Amino acid sequence: METQTNNVLIVDEDLCQKLVSRQQAFDAVKGVFAAMARGGARNFPVIREALGYADAVYGFKSGFDREGGVLGVKSGGYWPGNAALGLTNHQSTVCLFDPDTGRLSALVGGNYLTAVRTAASSAVSIAQLARKDAKVLGMVGAGHQSTFQLRAAAEQRAFEKVVAWNPHPEMLPKLAEVAKEIGLEFEAVSQQELGAQADVIITITSAFEPLLLRSWVKPGTHLACMGTDTKGKMEVDPDLVANADVFTDEVAQSVSIGEAQHAVDRGTLNPGAITPIGDVINGDHPGRTSDEQITLFDGTGVGLQDLAVASVAARLAHESGLAPSFSL
Repeated sequence: METQTNNVLIVDEDLCQKLVSRQQAFDAVKGVFAAMARGGARNFPVIREALGYADAVYGFKSGFDREGGVLGVKSGGYWPGNAALGLTNHQSTVCLFDPDTGRLSALVGGNYLTAVRTAASSAVSIAQLARKDAKVLGMVGAGHQSTFQLRAAAEQRAFEKVVAWNPHPEMLPKLAEVAKEIGLEFEAVSQQELGAQADVIITITSAFEPLLLRSWVKPGTHLACMGTDTKGKMEVDPDLVANADVFTDEVAQSVSIGEAQHAVDRGTLNPGAITPIGDVINGDHPGRTSDEQITLFDGTGVGLQDLAVASVAARLAHESGLAPSFSL
């Protein structure tokens, strides 16, 4: 039998940044959340393990979007020592496959895409759930992904001010620079003051303890908790989670490795009360129903988000002719 050549695209980090915009990432993530809720796309079980080396955590996220015709796997993890080497702590690559044949079709850099899809995820939640009159954006965390979060969130509401807190305050100036660049007032504040001022709060840390307490968050706030993606992690008070209306990318991950895990384990939050954000996008759930309601999006990060933005990068790279390829 004659062997057929299989051409595989190589879409590197620089090309991903050139090709995939925030709006394209937003549209891709919103679309795949909607497909998940309709049953047209599904994530496969996540593998995530501590290596016992370099303090690293490594794993795989994969899935199949039947509606979009996207099949693949994201391989990578978190190396906390990378910052000292001038590298991003999160390192990953996405492998895309032809769903009709199973053949490898593209290798796509995952670092930029992870940041932009995570920001798109919280932005989708803000677009769907935050009060229309939200004016103050709160940022808890000032690491690599925080500037992506700030830029994406600022496009969803007519914010006038950013208030921010980080356990390492020396990292806040880069957020201040981005806020200034996009025309927003910026103030470094305490956690309590952040909760008192903010109408929308994004948490993007690797914390294992609550950084925001229930009593600090005012009625009507929307929270996007984006940092908890591993058993044991925690960014906000479990009582806050239990007393909010909780939405998520995927319920199974939310209750096992997401921000909701602690309230569920305590028995103060019923998993059946957690709503996939796709139901709101599809019009099957009303989302926010009052100005006093606290809404919380548990952004655990699903493989289909990575595959959605990677497929956009691969398509644009193919159409532009900018990506090299090799034959298998």
